[in-house]
Amino acid sequence: MNDEMAWIVQAQNGSDEAFTYLVEAYQTPVYNLCYRMLGEPEAAEDAAQETFLKVYQNLARYDRERSFATWLLSIAAHHCIDRLRRRRFVSFSIDEDEEAQMELPDRSAPDPETETVRRQEQAHLHQLLQSLDPTDRAALILRYWQDCSEIEIAQALTLTVPAVKSRLHRARRALAKLSEEESPRARTERRPHESPAF
Repeated sequence: MNDEMAWIVQAQNGSDEAFTYLVEAYQTPVYNLCYRMLGEPEAAEDAAQETFLKVYQNLARYDRERSFATWLLSIAAHHCIDRLRRRRFVSFSIDEDEEAQMELPDRSAPDPETETVRRQEQAHLHQLLQSLDPTDRAALILRYWQDCSEIEIAQALTLTVPAVKSRLHRARRALAKLSEEESPRARTERRPHESPAF
């Protein structure tokens, strides 16, 4: 029995200390998944808290033969999918957008310009992710941000492995298409007689 499983067994037997250890070990991956699914820090925090509450309530039903991380992330992914399905209208606050854009880069960052570009790219990627079907988005996040295998994703999202492969393929194509549509080519065609400088 590894250390994590020992903590799980203790938590299943009612140890709050063991459950706290599990929360601390997984709070970052759960929050990151929720943030990428929902696109808002506050909503991600709420969803992460709800996820851990559900985990606490259902810990006795956890199958020890299954990966704990996969089980936990599947609860987070399903919770986020449910929240997205309940959303009927998406409203953006201008104030919140301005605050996000006015955030200063981390002072410990060696190059503020690089940090700004990285944040802009992340924001753009989050925007693209929000346009995907919630289940496709969950599959993509589990694969590329949580490094889950296709089998683990299938278990987490209650899908078959071929369905996971199909969803991943469709999501990648959709992201590529959206990215191409949103970033028009900077280069324009040059006439044969024009200088390469123009």
